[in-house]
Amino acid sequence: MQQRDRSHKRLTEMVDHLANTEINSQRIAAVESCFGASGQPLAVPGRVLLGEGILTKECRKKPKPRIFFLFNDILVYGSIVINKRKYNSQHIIPLEDVTIETLPDTLQMKNRWMIKTSKKSFVVSAASLTERKEWISHLEECIRHLLSKTGRQPSTEHAAPWIPDKATDICMRCTHTKFSALTRRHHCRKCGFVVCGECSKQRFLMPRLSPKPLRVCNLCYKQLVAEKKKEAEEDIKRQTQICPAMAGYEPSSGDDSDKSDDDKLDQWQAEGEFYTSEMSWSSFHS
Repeated sequence: MQQRDRSHKRLTEMVDHLANTEINSQRIAAVESCFGASGQPLAVPGRVLLGEGILTKECRKKPKPRIFFLFNDILVYGSIVINKRKYNSQHIIPLEDVTIETLPDTLQMKNRWMIKTSKKSFVVSAASLTERKEWISHLEECIRHLLSKTGRQPSTEHAAPWIPDKATDICMRCTHTKFSALTRRHHCRKCGFVVCGECSKQRFLMPRLSPKPLRVCNLCYKQLVAEKKKEAEEDIKRQTQICPAMAGYEPSSGDDSDKSDDDKLDQWQAEGEFYTSEMSWSSFHS
């Protein structure tokens, strides 16, 4: 507990020290330049770039290197076109929506952990155990600091990570359809399983993930429909309980009324000491 308090104090001091400084502004501007026109603006008052590094992300087809930038309130990552010069496919994740889960090693990837959010969850790995510990430590401390500041509770609902295509040669639901050049793999957006077309014909609206109905496997579809039916029945039950209590109620005759309250890329030429050849593979700024 004391160690956590000390870490919290160090992070607060670091953020307070770097916020609104010229070096922090230059660092953030450098990241924006690397993403160019394809990225979103990152400079906002009080935002501090704390560290960066290259991590291997488990993607659908195969693991791929991705550049990650840790700010005090968001995690940004993207694809590497030219390291320290050009990045694209920018993704921005609010840290208050992130949960970290350490994972065991596999034959293909070591020093792994999962980044879980309500919209997307995925697995990354570091080049060494030390770097994994450093990343997780900084991530968790930033999340705790942000939740403490906003008063929010940690997120409990997370999107299922997609199982990589090569993890299975057959459908993970029917277990007999074999994938081939003609038989495509699909992913259920609810459980993340690799499934065939016959086992994933249904679509279901999951507003937390997308405004449009998403592909789900047959099993998850049945579960989602059952959950929706149960919620509807509970709503009706609540309404029937409220209505009798309102019987005989006379509304006021006053005049008051209720009103509701209202991939083009720019190439950045490296300058200064932020991106020097002496910088370590992964660094956290202080």
